[in-house]
Amino acid sequence: MKEQQKKDVAVFRFGIIQDFVNGSKLDYGKRAKLLRKKCKRKWDIPHSHRTSVSRGTIQRWIRIYEESGSALESLYPKGRSDKGKLRVLDGEACLTLKQMRTEMPNATVPFILKTMEERGCTSSQLPPSTVYRFFHHNDLMRPTKAREDRRKFEAEHPNDIWQSDVMHGPHLEIDGKKRKTYLIAFIDDHSRLIVHGGFYTSETTRSFMHAFEQALLKRGLPRKLYVDNGSAFRSRQLMHTTASLGIALWHSRAYKPQGRGKIERFFKTVRSQFLPGFTGNSLDEINQTFEAWLASDYNVRKHSATGKKPLERFADGIECIRATPDNLKNHFRKTARRKINRDRTIVLDKHLYEGPVALIGKQVDLLYHENEYDRVELRYKQKSYGFLRQVDLHANCRVKRDKNNDPVIVSSDETPLSGQMWEADS
Repeated sequence: MKEQQKKDVAVFRFGIIQDFVNGSKLDYGKRAKLLRKKCKRKWDIPHSHRTSVSRGTIQRWIRIYEESGSALESLYPKGRSDKGKLRVLDGEACLTLKQMRTEMPNATVPFILKTMEERGCTSSQLPPSTVYRFFHHNDLMRPTKAREDRRKFEAEHPNDIWQSDVMHGPHLEIDGKKRKTYLIAFIDDHSRLIVHGGFYTSETTRSFMHAFEQALLKRGLPRKLYVDNGSAFRSRQLMHTTASLGIALWHSRAYKPQGRGKIERFFKTVRSQFLPGFTGNSLDEINQTFEAWLASDYNVRKHSATGKKPLERFADGIECIRATPDNLKNHFRKTARRKINRDRTIVLDKHLYEGPVALIGKQVDLLYHENEYDRVELRYKQKSYGFLRQVDLHANCRVKRDKNNDPVIVSSDETPLSGQMWEADS
């Protein structure tokens, strides 16, 4: 499995266990109920045909994640010990399992295997995991739909849950043209404090990640981030960033925004109380005015639902807030997969870099920030090789290359002058 595929799997596994780690305060009953719920759910597992995860597997992921000190790399998939061995059911076993499921549509897998053993079936010695995979693959599990349970909720402490969404804003004069704006905002579920909000010219992943970084710098790390199902909220970059910071990423169900009611209610307030009084006509003006409105009005005005000012309620639980790490910026870097060419060069967004000789022909990871191409870090098999140096084509004209060693820069008097031809030996 390739490195990026392993990272995708690790991020998915963190999404499963995120409710049980990093200071989770679930009691035994709630923990057991949540485990059962996750085991019953069908998942879109990256790079796998399976759709479910067992209780034991979830508990194992929790254990190795906590034992590693909350390292995302601990959730990378390991190679199977039985790799290369035949694990396919024969025709007789498949037919027997289908017949048993038809006879007992609601029976559990252990009960089916027990019944097969009592009947003397040769397939009764099959591992339960194999039978589960067979039933799932052939859509024979037949899960029952339960009635949806909707309840109002409120986080117990500040930064337990942040809700975020995007609101369509006014058209403003930007670069000489009228352009539509989008408000990206984050609200603390407990206090109703707007931890950060800003208007952007797009609702892309790039805009959201910028707003998210600003929110973290201002108010610390949330334990959960609850967002919409839009493309900006399902980007690989966001999933990796939240996982690396130990933040659980929740997505609301499609076409069911009720769970994000607090941020939606705030947007109504923006439309009714902020936008009517805004008289500016530029992006800088609306962001400056909006920030001032939050600081002097919304965040310091008594909230109708809590009976307290958002800023005061947030400050009351300040001891519960996780501090933002000093290396926060590194968690927001993008990752690109590249191959080092035979001439040691690597191309990233039209920028040419020079890599180590030892990694020629290897697929490496480049970690970088957009518009900061002078600080591109190279990693190979999770080991850092430092920051890359951009290629100086003029300097490379004076490089003597050796088959086994790194290039050596030679003096300028060993190279032909501009416009001068090398003379042939007489």
